[in-house]
Amino acid sequence: YQRRVRGISSGNGMDKFSGGLRLTGLDDFITPGQACIKPVSIPKKNTLAKIQLEDDGYFEITADHKKERLEPAKINLNDCLACSGCITSAESVLITAQSKEEYFTRLANKTTENKIFVISLSPQSRASVAAHFNLNIYSAHRKLITFFKKHLGADYVFDTTFSRDLSLLEIREEFVSRYRKTYIEQEVAGTESHLPMLASACPGWICYAEKTHGEFVLPYISTTRSPQQVMGSLVKVYFANKLNKKANEIYHTAVMPCYDKKLEASREDFYQEIFETRDVDCVLASNEILDVIQELKVDFVSLEESPLDTLFTNVDASGQLFGSVGGSGGYFGGHFQIRSKRIIWEGSDDPGI
Repeated sequence: YQRRVRGISSGNGMDKFSGGLRLTGLDDFITPGQACIKPVSIPKKNTLAKIQLEDDGYFEITADHKKERLEPAKINLNDCLACSGCITSAESVLITAQSKEEYFTRLANKTTENKIFVISLSPQSRASVAAHFNLNIYSAHRKLITFFKKHLGADYVFDTTFSRDLSLLEIREEFVSRYRKTYIEQEVAGTESHLPMLASACPGWICYAEKTHGEFVLPYISTTRSPQQVMGSLVKVYFANKLNKKANEIYHTAVMPCYDKKLEASREDFYQEIFETRDVDCVLASNEILDVIQELKVDFVSLEESPLDTLFTNVDASGQLFGSVGGSGGYFGGHFQIRSKRIIWEGSDDPGI
């Protein structure tokens, strides 16, 4: 996975994840009732024992015909992610660590643990809430800040539109670097690169690529972090230093449109060993936020509109939110623009370029 970043409710939970994670053979979040390819813990010992599957579990049959029940293996999310088969038990792990129930458990311990609570809001989730309550984007955003701070104990609310712009800038530079290595510096030894460059912030797509195509496609995927994980770094490193706090003294929650983002936040790539904390501690999907609003019986439309926390928020001079436009989240437009300015028309005196 390297630096690639690309996340449960009614039913069995599977229906909330993307199609890429639910394809046959890629069932990364199977229900507990389905069998895992590594369902039991088998201790290493010199024996000719055999494993026998019965209706009530797995049993070890020794050479002298003694029968011993085998205990289920304890498989955590990291074990599952490293497995070449399915990702078993991931659903139950994510339900425990990436849920509104876990969030409120941590919130209840906020004072005793002396934590600062930060919520990063994605523009997609903001739009979903706005559409649900028939509000404009700006009003919904400010009401969400009020809701997060008053009812979810947030100390700061940031906007991942800011981190998306940073991610897009880095992706553009990566593309220019790859292009030059491929077409301009190709005669220099050791400058080989891979084009086309595939840019995506979708964890489901990355998981699909890893499991179905492997090294055939992975070298072509951009190594730039997604907006969620860029914001994770900003909050747990830059913002923590600004507050004179350690990374593990901040509880960072991202509100995202997709359940697959829970998987992304759980990757070991984004775990800080020194402080034993993740860049994003918890991911809540848009519909989970709507569930909490309903469960707490909050009259969302009547909430006052709070001012923005402007440290990590794109706000223009008139106080309005702005960000990159485009159906692909700015990826295609950004690449086309940088290719035109930095590659095709590089050195041009035309002021219109």
